[in-house]
Amino acid sequence: MDHLPINLFIRGHAVVIVGGGSVAARKCLPLLEGGARITVIAPDIDARLAELRDTGRIAHLPRSYRRDDLAGAFLVLAATDNRDVNRAVAMEALSRSILVEVADAPEEGNVTSPAMHRQGALTIAVSTAGRSPALARTIRDELAERYGPEYATALAILGTVREKLLTVRANRTYNKKVLNALACADLPGLIRRGDYPEIDRLLTNQLGPGCTLAELGMRPEDPP
Repeated sequence: MDHLPINLFIRGHAVVIVGGGSVAARKCLPLLEGGARITVIAPDIDARLAELRDTGRIAHLPRSYRRDDLAGAFLVLAATDNRDVNRAVAMEALSRSILVEVADAPEEGNVTSPAMHRQGALTIAVSTAGRSPALARTIRDELAERYGPEYATALAILGTVREKLLTVRANRTYNKKVLNALACADLPGLIRRGDYPEIDRLLTNQLGPGCTLAELGMRPEDPP
């Protein structure tokens, strides 16, 4: 295996996307959600990118790629329909030790993007190391049917409980036992059925009297 899956903290970092078509637009959206500062370099851009530009969410240089356009970038995406341009972008990025993904030739870059499914803080990523993005998307879609919005709510509850335990208890063994018990409980199923009284009972059994969703500052109707 020559690929290592990692989570990349992208907020506030400069990302350059060379290319303005549908692939560039698809790659742009999750980066934008992650808080990246995005510049798109392309003479013409997809309608979705144009809307993001017009609302000030991305920058756009309406011209072709030029050498040195990548200076200062943290991550680069080469997504034009020109093989030579994509190769040149990859070569410059690698020469600058910049992370680069090449849409039409993943082996020329040093990162690839997985197919992702997100529910709140939960991210499920499927990668085929660039060998079959279509298969990765198929598997991602199958997982999306299994892991719905109830998992986002369950994770929000677990995260709040973990924060509370780390704040008020120093017993790591106890904390681990409680968190494992809650993670193994069917919180998503209870949420799906709307059985919040049972969730309160579960929390009370594990954490003691008075520990309910309300005590944790959470309400069933709150989004995760």
